[in-house]
Amino acid sequence: MRLENLLKQVRACQICVEDLPLGANPVVQAGKEARILIIGQAPGTRVHQTSIPWNDPSGDRLRQWLNIDKDDFYDPNKIAIVPMGLCYPGKGQSGDLPPRKECAPTWHQKILEQLPRIELTLLIGHYSQQYYLTNKPKTLTQTVRQWQDWQPDFIPLPHPSPRNSLWLKKNPWFESDVVPHLQQRVHSML
Repeated sequence: MRLENLLKQVRACQICVEDLPLGANPVVQAGKEARILIIGQAPGTRVHQTSIPWNDPSGDRLRQWLNIDKDDFYDPNKIAIVPMGLCYPGKGQSGDLPPRKECAPTWHQKILEQLPRIELTLLIGHYSQQYYLTNKPKTLTQTVRQWQDWQPDFIPLPHPSPRNSLWLKKNPWFESDVVPHLQQRVHSML
């Protein structure tokens, strides 16, 4: 199957529509030439409304970490974006609900098979790290601290949400050690 046809199927997905408070609106970005893949959690309400991935303050911080502009970030032939949950999952007690469990097993492998040039996958947050990393430490902090263990294929990152500002303050090594490597690696690929 061609990537364009697969993305049409993904964007028309209704598997869990009855469980989604705002309805189904799978948000994904991919192009055959992409060398970087970003796997985050799930779209928030602003991303759901605009259908533009990472179109929120979290995306602003992520682009800062990568030191790239929106033109590069939103070029599907440079960066593919496939979240663990493709639709907004709803609101929980302390933020959004976890990504729906149906999405990754249903779509990820099919999409990844159509992205032959991916060299680096950024695993943003606990859910993507749990799904993709083997022998992962128990906590996100330990996982991100040991980021070199998954080189060169993966770099685990915390979620860039403003809600994680306290985590960033408590873990200054992330922005002093991990972010410069991340920027260098991304720029060498773009």
